[in-house]
Amino acid sequence: MNSPHKTRLMSFSLLLVAALLACHSGATQAQTLIKVDGSSTVFPITEAIVDRFHENHPNTKVTIGIAGTGGGFKKFCQGETDISDASRPITKKEMAECAKNGIRYMELPIAFDAITVVINPKNKFLSQLTVEELKKMWEPASQATIMTWNQVNPAWPKTPIKLFGPGVDSGTFDYFTEAIVGKAKASRNDYTPSEDDNVIVQAVARDINAIGYFGFSYYLENSKKLKAAAIVKKEGSSAVLPSVKTVVDSSYQPLARPLFIYVNIKADERAEVREFVEYYLAKADSAAKQVRYIPLSAKDYGHTRLNYQAKKSGTAFGGEPEIGVTIEELLKREPKN
Repeated sequence: MNSPHKTRLMSFSLLLVAALLACHSGATQAQTLIKVDGSSTVFPITEAIVDRFHENHPNTKVTIGIAGTGGGFKKFCQGETDISDASRPITKKEMAECAKNGIRYMELPIAFDAITVVINPKNKFLSQLTVEELKKMWEPASQATIMTWNQVNPAWPKTPIKLFGPGVDSGTFDYFTEAIVGKAKASRNDYTPSEDDNVIVQAVARDINAIGYFGFSYYLENSKKLKAAAIVKKEGSSAVLPSVKTVVDSSYQPLARPLFIYVNIKADERAEVREFVEYYLAKADSAAKQVRYIPLSAKDYGHTRLNYQAKKSGTAFGGEPEIGVTIEELLKREPKN
């Protein structure tokens, strides 16, 4: 039989363990969670922001997915995520889905990108491409028809074209097809798609007949393995390479584009989400530079912060894609839901 002393000691020990477990449980519960998903192009900027944010907010966990812009909006409009990274504006179909589920949101531009067309550095016959040549390569009518380089341009060799690009859930895919073919998602299907831009990098770096496209920062990270093609917007105009300068001065057209985050207004009522978004907008300039994207002007960042503070809901695009529109113009518009 246990003595009263041993019984009291055991009771005290059990109480101590229970208290420790309760404290541990409380600490776990105290950690807050923010869910972000969407564009693989925007991912490096968001990742850089999250790394810095976590240093001063260790009890806030931020998860980031790369389902692609379209995949991210699917989750966002179902209320599964708090913030959606997007390399193109929300579409009418996605707006309707959000509205059906009672999801209101803020559209916040955070940086610029230049969709970069890349080729193998050993390719000696190609240094520039016209929009018409790109269209001939990628439009739906070219499927199983335009299979060799000389079919695009008779001056090029009769060797097979190997096409690589983002998957259909990618905002880069949507923007590229809109800018080059004239309609979002209008593309031949007999190309090799990947939501992982590094897969495209490796494929083009291995094959002299390969060509692909993705965001500017991925090209800069791999510029020793790849060559960027200069783009000729229309006949008689100059060939322009992607760069910070050509994006800022609007000469790299039609493949320069703004990047966004979309914030669920209901989620923004939570203190941790509000703190994170405020931090994101304050640090977007330096984070964009850190991961080799192109920041907005100080004036445009200031206007974005004002729109966020005013909780302006909806999209400045109204569900319609626009090529070449300025951030300043977008921020002045009254958003549509």
